Amino acid sequence: MTAVEPAYTTPSFREKFRPSSVKAVISAVLAERLTDKIYNPESTGLWTREIADEIKSKLKTELDLPRYKFVVQVVIGEQRGEGVRMGCRCFWDPDTDAYAEDTYRNDSLFCVAAAFGVYLY
Repeated sequence: MTAVEPAYTTPSFREKFRPSSVKAVISAVLAERLTDKIYNPESTGLWTREIADEIKSKLKTELDLPRYKFVVQVVIGEQRGEGVRMGCRCFWDPDTDAYAEDTYRNDSLFCVAAAFGVYLY
């Protein structure tokens, strides 16, 4: 009986999710979309969806990481001098999967965006 090779492959060094590259994409989108915005609770729902979609789209096109699935989470809140804590838990492969996050603040609002890259075997 011969040994069967696994049907999956791991990403090469150039094909791995790089948090620093992803953070740069997130930072650029947040600055472009939120500069000069004033917190408005009626608008933040739309803003979060648009920002998340744009980040995800740019990650797919600019980074060209085959076999990665991206999950993007965006939270916008009013800047009132209070602290906010965000947490998440994931079950993933630490050799291939990772995440990046960035925060944007102005006098009126704050925004936290996180992008998760999960490699599909």
